[in-house]
Amino acid sequence: MTDLTAPAAPRAAPSIRSGLNLWKLGVKWLERLTCLLLFFAIWEFLPRAGIVSSAFLSPPSAVLAAIAQLIESGQLNKHIFASLQRSLAGLSLAILAGVSLGLLMGVVRRFEAFVDPLLQLFRQVSALALFPVFLLFFGIGEASKIAIIFWAAFWPVLLNTISGVKQVEKLLIHSALSMGATRGFIFFKVILPAAAPSIFTGIRLAGAYSITALVAAEMIGSHAGLGFLTLNSQEIFQIPSMYAGIVLLALLGLALHYVLALLEKRLTRWRSGLEFHE
Repeated sequence: MTDLTAPAAPRAAPSIRSGLNLWKLGVKWLERLTCLLLFFAIWEFLPRAGIVSSAFLSPPSAVLAAIAQLIESGQLNKHIFASLQRSLAGLSLAILAGVSLGLLMGVVRRFEAFVDPLLQLFRQVSALALFPVFLLFFGIGEASKIAIIFWAAFWPVLLNTISGVKQVEKLLIHSALSMGATRGFIFFKVILPAAAPSIFTGIRLAGAYSITALVAAEMIGSHAGLGFLTLNSQEIFQIPSMYAGIVLLALLGLALHYVLALLEKRLTRWRSGLEFHE
């Protein structure tokens, strides 16, 4: 008589794979942490040892002390809120305009060919170059600051949206048409989902550009914001506070990147199923 309970042994394989994956993940994060610790250790050592003057390069301990002082004085929340408000306003407008125009240009090729000369011309103009124009039109208030962030963030969204629509497989569209699908159905159920990865790549790039443009946006007429904190601290030679502003800008950009990446993962869950079957 055959023993039916014998084949139970191979079940250990998934647990071994799971353990190996956890080990690889732990090693990966350990390497990243080691890199960061080494960087901050060298940064601390250089000014402390006198290799670089602390008047120009504040050690991390002094930067942390400056951040703690900002927290105690209540200034940190004011600066972060002002920068976040401007950055999100400009980024939101850029996403709305960039995705809408990009989808239109990607779908209607004649319209794209018509506006492409202007597109190629204006994309070469940096946000910094247009800053005086924004000041003339909008003044030194919030509108000009949001406008410069919008301009910097608009282009990666637009160009990646156009690229994403163009890269949609023609076979998917022809298959949907052959089954009697309407143009509206094809746009919302075929083109838009297929272009979503490229669109989100543009949005994540735009998030980084919005933080980069923030410093330029807060150069004139600002009384709050991380960019203002950085530039004002440099002018009055409060170097630890200047580096605190730079570090906080980097952390704000990193947080925005991970939020957008999480949003992309949530809205494109269907991709994991496709990647599994590839």
